[in-house]
Amino acid sequence: MSETCIADMLLAVSEACSNAVRHGGPANRYEVSAAIGYGRCDVRVVDNGDGLPTMPPHFPPPDTENGRGLLIMRSVVDEISFGITPGRGTTVHLRKHLAWDDSADARPRELAAV
Repeated sequence: MSETCIADMLLAVSEACSNAVRHGGPANRYEVSAAIGYGRCDVRVVDNGDGLPTMPPHFPPPDTENGRGLLIMRSVVDEISFGITPGRGTTVHLRKHLAWDDSADARPRELAAV
């Protein structure tokens, strides 16, 4: 995969995990699962906290120190969705379509140029 693709997913997952620790309940426990296939990477971050009653309606002002994690995640992945169950936790699902380096050797066999 391209370095940019890897860096984008690492940033988005880091933000989701930070939010799980910060907002996921007193135990600060969360679970991360990932799958790669069909030309994409899917990651789910699940916490067992109280869950948000709703998603924040807007992003914070630019001069605010915190609260940009959702904006960052949205800017570096292709799809983001949230499963919110009040009293039972939050699931953040991140999806990114994989980008490959220009080198044919770096591509999976089924995607390599012939």
